[in-house]
Amino acid sequence: MRKKTLTTLAILAIAFALTVYYKRPKPVEVEIVSIEEGEVRSTVSNTRVGTVKACRRAYLAPAAGGQVAQLNVKEGDKVRKNELLMEVWNHDLKAQLALQEAQIRANHAAAEQACQLKGGAIREAERISRLQKYNHIVSEEQVDTKVTNAKAQSAACLSAKAAVDVSQASRDAAKAAIERTYVEAPFDGTVAEINVELGEYVTPSPPGIPTLPAIDLLDISCLYVSAPIDEVDAPQIKTGMTAYVSLDAFPGRRSLGTVSRIAPYVLEKEKQARTVEVEVKLTDPKDLQELLPGYSADIEVLLAGKPKALRIPAEAVIENHKVLLLNEDGVLEERTFKPGLANWNYVEVLAGLQHGDKVVLSVGQEGVTAGARAQAKP
Repeated sequence: MRKKTLTTLAILAIAFALTVYYKRPKPVEVEIVSIEEGEVRSTVSNTRVGTVKACRRAYLAPAAGGQVAQLNVKEGDKVRKNELLMEVWNHDLKAQLALQEAQIRANHAAAEQACQLKGGAIREAERISRLQKYNHIVSEEQVDTKVTNAKAQSAACLSAKAAVDVSQASRDAAKAAIERTYVEAPFDGTVAEINVELGEYVTPSPPGIPTLPAIDLLDISCLYVSAPIDEVDAPQIKTGMTAYVSLDAFPGRRSLGTVSRIAPYVLEKEKQARTVEVEVKLTDPKDLQELLPGYSADIEVLLAGKPKALRIPAEAVIENHKVLLLNEDGVLEERTFKPGLANWNYVEVLAGLQHGDKVVLSVGQEGVTAGARAQAKP
């Protein structure tokens, strides 16, 4: 009886053990990666989307109002510096200029006449003065009359020359008035937009009231990205730092740039984090091809970097600098490590982990917790 009881108990124990073994939870499948060395860069990115902008952009309009008489360009045209783009009706001003040119010629002739008379009067005064000095034939009154006449003719000559200067100044004023009716390109560029038509009446923008420009001119040979950086990260950024630009219009394309400007003030907008505007100038001419001002873009400013560092993917890190490791027994183990440089992709490991450790990537998956049995996905 005792042997039968012992045998029965042994069978029941084995059956229970087998039941527990076969009913235990299946190991959760997790995605793992082995810790290896690689490049790690510490970067700062924009908080909101940035914008591609032209280094030079001019909203052009005539300085004087009037009717559009000439429109020498169309949208998309490439123009050179000082090229005439548009002209407002100015026939009256050109007629005034012609009148001033004629007045200058007349004044020159009058000045020539007055100065010739001046020369004759001076010579006459000198002759009569010599006669009065040596022969005493000529009276003092006659000498005084001739000398006074010479002085009067000299003054008339000066007055005539001054009249020439006045007429030339009037001509310059007429030219300036005509130039106010011209719209010229201030730099080499591309006409982005035209908001006028021939025959339309245009007026300069009143002070403090912005209006559509007659011509929008862009210099797309030089482009930069302007993007907001959180005020907490902004002090780490310096002009001249290397930066990378990503564009929604060209997925997977990263352009090289340099930080060219950091705004000297913090943007304060309601219901938005306070930011500092940072500009990154694109440095590779190849990156300028196909780019247009207005594209949305993101910037990533490089603060520091190491070409060979022990690193783990950023997605494997949980709070308080911890990771889950898959040990040799197939159990998930929580481990704390000391981080170094970090970005959106990788975090440098300074201590707490070793080369070859298997780190779990799928930390948000159900059942992936410390102490759980797991196996790597095939």
